[in-house]
Amino acid sequence: MKKYLITSREFYTDTPAVFRNILHEQFKKYMPDYALYRDKSNPNYNIQAAHFVEVCTQFQSVKSFIHRDSDVAKELNATGVHLTSTQFDQIEYAKSLGLEVIISTHTHDEVLKAQKLGADAVTYSPIFASPGKGEPKGLEDLRELLNKCTVKVFALGGIVEEEQIAEIEKTTSYGFASIRYFY
Repeated sequence: MKKYLITSREFYTDTPAVFRNILHEQFKKYMPDYALYRDKSNPNYNIQAAHFVEVCTQFQSVKSFIHRDSDVAKELNATGVHLTSTQFDQIEYAKSLGLEVIISTHTHDEVLKAQKLGADAVTYSPIFASPGKGEPKGLEDLRELLNKCTVKVFALGGIVEEEQIAEIEKTTSYGFASIRYFY
């Protein structure tokens, strides 16, 4: 089961040296396969994204993803871009840049649309209760989705405990993604 670490400003900060240190330590501790730099409010986003990609390259097994911006991902030589659920129209462009594409999804129809448009993977959420993310979909809904699609699916939302990961491992999910699990 693949692990997808998603950063948050609250935990990782926006101070470059501190950010790099925390990220490096979390990578050593959790050894994620994928990592996403996500900070919607950093005025120095591109600078911090560059630090993020640099730390990822120190761990050869970590694929680096930049949130929302294909051009920044390409410029920084990130592995790919993680698009929001309002950016389906940008999948083709990101792929034309040679980037891997992960897109956020919240319905079965969105997952199937992402698959049809050529996304490499999706996050599907929320599986478990997560603050401010609405009613959790649950494991049965996740299983139903996985029976309908062939695109790689990362379960996301409210994943904070080993028991939840063990439950996701019983499905055919490609992996799980989380912010809080990786604190």
